[in-house]
Amino acid sequence: MIYLDHAASSWPKPPAVLEAMQECMLEYGANPGRGSHAMAVRASRTLFECRKNLARLFHIKNPNHISFALNTTMALNQAIKGFVKEGDHVVCTAIEHNSVRRPLEYLKRTKGVQVSYVRTNERGELHMDDLAEVITSATTLIVCNHSSNLLGSILPLAEIGQLAKERGARLLVDAAQTAGTLPIDVESMGIDMMAFPGHKALLGPQGTGGLYVHPDIELEPILHGGTGSQSEEIDQPTVRPDRYEAGTQNTVGIAGLNEGVKYVLEQGPEAIHKKEWELVQQIMEGLMGIDGVTVFGPELGQNKTGIVAFNVRQVDSSEVAFILDQSFQIAVRAGYHCSPLAHEMARTMERGAVRASVGCFTTPEEAEALVSAVKEIAATYR
Repeated sequence: MIYLDHAASSWPKPPAVLEAMQECMLEYGANPGRGSHAMAVRASRTLFECRKNLARLFHIKNPNHISFALNTTMALNQAIKGFVKEGDHVVCTAIEHNSVRRPLEYLKRTKGVQVSYVRTNERGELHMDDLAEVITSATTLIVCNHSSNLLGSILPLAEIGQLAKERGARLLVDAAQTAGTLPIDVESMGIDMMAFPGHKALLGPQGTGGLYVHPDIELEPILHGGTGSQSEEIDQPTVRPDRYEAGTQNTVGIAGLNEGVKYVLEQGPEAIHKKEWELVQQIMEGLMGIDGVTVFGPELGQNKTGIVAFNVRQVDSSEVAFILDQSFQIAVRAGYHCSPLAHEMARTMERGAVRASVGCFTTPEEAEALVSAVKEIAATYR
């Protein structure tokens, strides 16, 4: 199987990820922060080591401002529902994932929150003037992805962060497609909150992720329960990260995530991005040379993440993905990618799009195999 679905979950993982998870299960599979015995202490240390490595990667001064979550969706829900209040105005882009859109629409229905969606061009590129135009005195939060999970376009976070600061709003970033593959500095980029997955470019297992919250921001927890700290109090603890980590954490998953983050730190996000960008350019150039194939997103030569969205003639995207899987053993994703607004921008609502996404272990030979397979499919439907 040629695996080109890294935008959903990266695979394979570095061997050290599996080894760390197995070691955890065999040697110290106890609850972190719930006991003083040696196994519990070791579990707690594993979580803190992972926090420290994440803080190093994202240039976060205090690791305790990172709380673990099961995934980016959970982290985004905590950030959005814990921050936005009745009557607030929130601005986000029209290429957001449903993990942003659905919580906002829920607050719109239940709390009278106003939401403005800023359009991009059909390649997923944002004009800052359009963003500035919709910000009002009632705007408390700007939410945007770092990169579209459909188009691979990269938004100018530093500029957005500066604008948010100037207008008195906070910036929440969905880093689902960039954490681990693009350099991120929360300080210099003006990021107030950032949700990220562990199972994508950070090379950890599914069921891991996290949320960074600026020390000046206080969120209302959306989960309440045991934390192992301030247990005599009726309310959630005030200390971080406990305030946002109710219940037993995924210690075995975080042990694996820690090794994935260490691998990214060793390789460097810049080097990983360079490799993935070159593979994407190879795929795009090959697909653009095939009659009947349309490629979406930033143009050839432009900066983007490791995503190539395309369609073949008038064939439904799901059918193309099925043929790639069954006849060529190439794994891609098709459909609407939980991002319908992005499809409206790209004008692909009628049949969705095929999405091929590369990772740090993808080879040029695998990229070429995809191009050859699509060429055969396109010829079949001529």
